[in-house]
Amino acid sequence: MTHVPGALYVDAVEQRISLVTFGVRDLARSVRFYEAMGWHGQQADGTAFFQTGGIAVVLWGREELATDAGVDADGSGFSGMAIAHNVRSPGEVDEVIAAAERAGAVVTRAAATTFYGGYAGYFADPDGHLWEIAHNPGFTLTDDGTLILPDFGTA
Repeated sequence: MTHVPGALYVDAVEQRISLVTFGVRDLARSVRFYEAMGWHGQQADGTAFFQTGGIAVVLWGREELATDAGVDADGSGFSGMAIAHNVRSPGEVDEVIAAAERAGAVVTRAAATTFYGGYAGYFADPDGHLWEIAHNPGFTLTDDGTLILPDFGTA
């Protein structure tokens, strides 16, 4: 990491993500979508939780999430973020995107060879949350699906 002179750094923040929460317009519809993708979760207090390896994906009402975060729920358009799901082969990319489309997703970019020598495509879930499904031959996936980044070296 490059340190910028005069910048404030906090050493106590662990480098990890615990939950990714999607604000959804219709919780039941979104739960049905992710269940159709083969995910198994549980609901509690107007939310749905899906264990996804070392983190969890949470579905929560868009209005409730916006209120909780102190922002306007009417924001629209590209959010500047996508969730990535890496898989072990190009064929698996096609399988996952096809399963998502059958479950009700909109394929926003068909799978194709990437600039980095991999293979990837995108879909949007029923609320427009973008998912990239990717095979990157430079990344290692352990048996439990944990992604291990390669050593990119120093620039």
